[in-house]
Amino acid sequence: MIANRHHYSPEAYLELERLSPIKHEYLQGQVIAMAGASKAHAIITGNLTALVTRHLRRTRCLAFASDIKIRLNDRNAFYYPDLVVTCDDRDLSADDDALHHPTLIVEVLSKTTAAFDRGDKFADYQTLDSLQEYVLIHQDQILVEIFRRQTRNLWSPTVYRSGDRLEFSSLNFSCAIEDLYENLDQLR
Repeated sequence: MIANRHHYSPEAYLELERLSPIKHEYLQGQVIAMAGASKAHAIITGNLTALVTRHLRRTRCLAFASDIKIRLNDRNAFYYPDLVVTCDDRDLSADDDALHHPTLIVEVLSKTTAAFDRGDKFADYQTLDSLQEYVLIHQDQILVEIFRRQTRNLWSPTVYRSGDRLEFSSLNFSCAIEDLYENLDQLR
């Protein structure tokens, strides 16, 4: 991620983002260009999005992949998670280009984002009262970490490895962990 040293208001950032051909995250006045994803990252995100979207049919929940921002008012930030699910009617306004009440957030880890995704970004996401699960998916090995909210400030981690059945309890969803990594073996 490359930071722009200008200070922007949230409104200026949103206007810039509407006109920009590339995505930017926003953190306390700083606009940060997002790097492109690897092929492995894109395959994992695509597999998970297809599985979750199919599971959510005929429910009140909606899944959004990569191009929808989450607004964190308490942190003065906007982030683009790899996948986000909202089950809150307040997020269904077509006029708002950000979600405010996510139930589940997924980040696919890369070498350049892993520390931020598991550190400051997770701390920021924890301020969202609606968030029930935060999922970190490794792209270089079959490994998924899920942090589930127990109380306002207590999150319980669960690690899934090859052969495990992955569960998102907030969505009543499960699948074989290998389903996320399908077709990665085609990359050379």
